[in-house]
Amino acid sequence: MKRVRIATAAIVTKGSGHDVRVLVVRRSPELRFFGGYWAFPGGVVDPADHDGDEDGDGAHSQCALRELLEEVGFAPAMLGDLDPKLRDGLLERDSAAASAEFRRLTDSVPGVLGIVRPIARLTTPPFAPVLYRTRFVHVEAPTEFEPDVREGELVDGEFCAPAEILDAWRRGELLVAPPVVFMLEHLAEWGLERFLGEIPAVTATLEAGRLHPIRNVPGIIMAPLNTETLPPATTTNAYVVGESRLYVVDPAPVDPNEQQRLFDLLDERIAGGGELVGVLVTHHHPDHIGAVESTAKRYDVPVLAHAETFARVTFDVENAREIADGVELPLGNAPDGTEGWTLTALHTPGHAPGHLAFRESRYGAVIGGDLVSTVSTIVIDPPEGHLATYIASLQRTAEIMAGGGVLHPAHGPVASDGHRVLSRYLLHRERREESLVGALADGISEESGLVAHVYADVDERLFPIAARSLRAGLEKLAEEARASEFSPGSWRPE
Repeated sequence: MKRVRIATAAIVTKGSGHDVRVLVVRRSPELRFFGGYWAFPGGVVDPADHDGDEDGDGAHSQCALRELLEEVGFAPAMLGDLDPKLRDGLLERDSAAASAEFRRLTDSVPGVLGIVRPIARLTTPPFAPVLYRTRFVHVEAPTEFEPDVREGELVDGEFCAPAEILDAWRRGELLVAPPVVFMLEHLAEWGLERFLGEIPAVTATLEAGRLHPIRNVPGIIMAPLNTETLPPATTTNAYVVGESRLYVVDPAPVDPNEQQRLFDLLDERIAGGGELVGVLVTHHHPDHIGAVESTAKRYDVPVLAHAETFARVTFDVENAREIADGVELPLGNAPDGTEGWTLTALHTPGHAPGHLAFRESRYGAVIGGDLVSTVSTIVIDPPEGHLATYIASLQRTAEIMAGGGVLHPAHGPVASDGHRVLSRYLLHRERREESLVGALADGISEESGLVAHVYADVDERLFPIAARSLRAGLEKLAEEARASEFSPGSWRPE
């Protein structure tokens, strides 16, 4: 069962109606969770924030005030002049004493928590190892307040008009956390008062099961759907790419209820003016194709995949089209109005012979399929899996993404710096190979012993899966004349 953390996000505003300005902060690029993204101030509810009800309104109000003091130097006037050492303490890594002191202070001022208005709740969809159940609260800031961000977890902060942030995001000038994009769009459209009144009902539909509109870059919606995939992943990400011309990549679930969630999202995009023009398949593995036929039939669109994929799976559809490396699929205009927006197919074999990734042209984002996962490593399973070919695909894609871009995997959250993740994958494969070569040199010859040595950091329950990747590594060494199999399952260095 995945861990759920209780968190608070503060929507701090100045002004009213459509003249509202909202406080956004930029997270340090070094952070694992939304590193480099603009977000709302906030954080995880602390034990000092509550008396037993971690997810109660009081806990979130207390958490919001504590985080606002810590992150941007905001404190309600009711608290008077605060000792600067209190904020210093909250900023320290071990801030339990400062959190307790701040709680005592707010407890001593009746009504201070009333400046915080809880308005909505969102829970991270289950594509990540840790889920955040986040309470969004509203705080009205005095006109004269300006954020004082001390560089650490945050590197910047400012009040902006919602449309101003969204326009910069659409131009590709900054990254904005997907829940913040969602909130800002409604705030820009409705103005402050309507937003505060209606956003609770809108978010309640997401909590009830409607797919979140997760957009890490404009024009690409991630839809994590439950599938029978390899642990620790439990979902496969489908992607809806485009604005006027839409492609859906890897509609994966077999379960009719999960398929319907995807169809509801597609219907919503079509009702908004989009036209679904095709189903794209990254490769033939079962956890990527469960809804391919039903999607193609429902919307009367073609299925597009590599010839090697069609050689391994037959889709009962009227229109199946082969696409090869370099094929450009027109998307129309990009979200910022740029003409000539395209999606280019990249043949990236190794995990599967027909594996395709897709790169969109405006923001440099790559939909990577099973080229990488951000919750585990990728299994290379011979004979269809071929390690040297896979490494070449990683290297090629890393070169393509050297100029930046968000990598969208089939399993797990996106990686804001795709090049860095691909480079880490290459380094990981290099170290696995070094460990394997060292084990052979030390006289370990049986594959079972090699698995235990090379994958000592892996749960033993996953050793059968790891054994397939080990075999791929041994075959790579054999191809390079660096090892040989002298009897079935037994190897020696050359």
